[in-house]
Amino acid sequence: AARGLVWPPGDGFDLLPVAGGDPVLWQSLSSSLADERVDQRTCLICGDRATGLHYGIISCEGCKGFFKRSICNKRVYRCSRDKNCVMSRKQRNRCQYCRLLKCLQMGMNRKAIREDGMPGGRNKSIGPVQISEEEIERIMSGQEFEGEANMSWSNNGDSDHSSPGNGVSESNQPSPVSTPSSRSVELNGFAALRDQYIGTPVSTHYQYLPHLFSYSAHSALMPPQTRSLDPQSHSLINQLVSAEDLEPLGTPMLIEDGYKVTQAELFALLCRLADELLFRQIAWIKKLPFFCELSIKDYTCLLSSTWQELILLSSLTVYSKQIFGDLADVTSKYSPSDDELHRFSEEGMEVMERLIYLFRKFNQLKVSNEEYACMKAINFLNQDIRGLTNASQLEQLNKRYWYVCQDFTEYKYPHQPNRFPDLMMCLPEIRYIAGKMVNVPLEQLPLLFKAVLHSCKTSVSKE
Repeated sequence: AARGLVWPPGDGFDLLPVAGGDPVLWQSLSSSLADERVDQRTCLICGDRATGLHYGIISCEGCKGFFKRSICNKRVYRCSRDKNCVMSRKQRNRCQYCRLLKCLQMGMNRKAIREDGMPGGRNKSIGPVQISEEEIERIMSGQEFEGEANMSWSNNGDSDHSSPGNGVSESNQPSPVSTPSSRSVELNGFAALRDQYIGTPVSTHYQYLPHLFSYSAHSALMPPQTRSLDPQSHSLINQLVSAEDLEPLGTPMLIEDGYKVTQAELFALLCRLADELLFRQIAWIKKLPFFCELSIKDYTCLLSSTWQELILLSSLTVYSKQIFGDLADVTSKYSPSDDELHRFSEEGMEVMERLIYLFRKFNQLKVSNEEYACMKAINFLNQDIRGLTNASQLEQLNKRYWYVCQDFTEYKYPHQPNRFPDLMMCLPEIRYIAGKMVNVPLEQLPLLFKAVLHSCKTSVSKE
C-alpha cells in the first residue's frame, strides 16, 4: 500500500473502512442553543468544533453523520487494538469501533434519529441517554439488530453480503457478525420505490424498476426450465454488442517502478481516461440500431444527462480489468498529503463506499457483454429526462430492451432466477453515485480513486 493512505505501520489500510455518513447538512441550531457561545463549544466525541445539539449531545457535523449512518445501517465494526483508541479530530477516522462506542458512552440517543433516515432529528427535546454496558455491547456486537427485518438484495446463494448497509471491518471485508440491513435498502431508495409504486400508477424516474419486486417474488418459486432465446432478442442483442467498442482502452496507464505520482499527474490521467470513455460513448450512439428513430436533439439531451452513468457502468464491467488493474497500479504510486486526508469530505466517503459495494456486486454477477450492452441501452433510454421531444418513443424503446435483457438472462442463466432483477437494481445505484460524484471537489478525486481502487483490488485478491 502507498504510504500516504496508511496509518502507523501494522494498522492496515484504515482509511478505506471509514464509510461515509450523510452529506454535511448545516442546520439551524435548536432554539435552546441559539446563543453565540455554542461556537466555542467542542464536540464531546472528538473535540472538533461543535455545530449544535445532535441526537442529544453537543457534537460536530462529522460525528453526527457518523453516528446516524452507523445506527441507521446497523453497522458492526471491529477494533484492531484494545478498544480504547484516542478520539480527536485528526484520529477519529482511525477506528470506527471506538468512535461509535464513545458516541454511545457520551449519551448519543438512537431514538432521536428519524426512522425514515431523512435529515433532522425526530424530536428536538430528546436529550442524552445513559444506557447500560450490556446494551452498549449488544449494539456494538450487532445482537440488537438480529431480530429486525431483512430486506437486503438477493445474492444468488453466495456469501457476499457487502452492501452499503453492512459494517465493513478494518480488513476491508464485511465483519463476520454483520447482518444484512433493511436500512441498506432504504439508503439506496429501493424500499421507498417499492412503497411508492406497488398498487399505484408508475410515473417518475425509473419506470420499469417497480416491476422487479413482483418479478423477483414469483420467479424465485419457478423451477428453471430449458428454453430457447427468442430470435428477435438474439438479433437485437447482437446489434447492441456490435455497436460497442470492447477493445482495451488506449490511454497509457503503465508506470515505472519507484516513480511517485503527483496529485496533478493523477488528476490529468483521470481526465484523459474520462475523455476517451466519453468519446467512445459518442461513437456508440451513431452505431445504435435505433439511431435513425430518434432526433439529434433527443440524442444530445440523453447523452448530456447520462454520460457519467455510461462511463461508470463501462468502467465497472467491460473495462474493469484495466481500471482495477492498470489504473490501480498508477494510483498506488500516489501518496496524498495529511491535509488531503483530513479534508476528504463526507460526500466523498459516501461515494467511495457505494462504489466499493457496486464493484463487489458486479464482480459477483460477472456481467456478460450482452447484459452490459442491454443495461447500457436501458440506462441511456431514460424517458424522464427533461427537454426530450419524444418521451413516448423513448419509453417504447426502453421497454423493448428491458424485455430483451430479461429474455436473454432467463435463457442464459436458468439457474439464477434473480439475476435479471439484480442487474436492473444496479442501474438506479449507478445513477445515484454518478449524481453524487458531481458534488465531490475536483481536488479530492485522486484520493477517491486511490481509495476505491485499492480496496477493490485488495478484496479481489483475497477471494
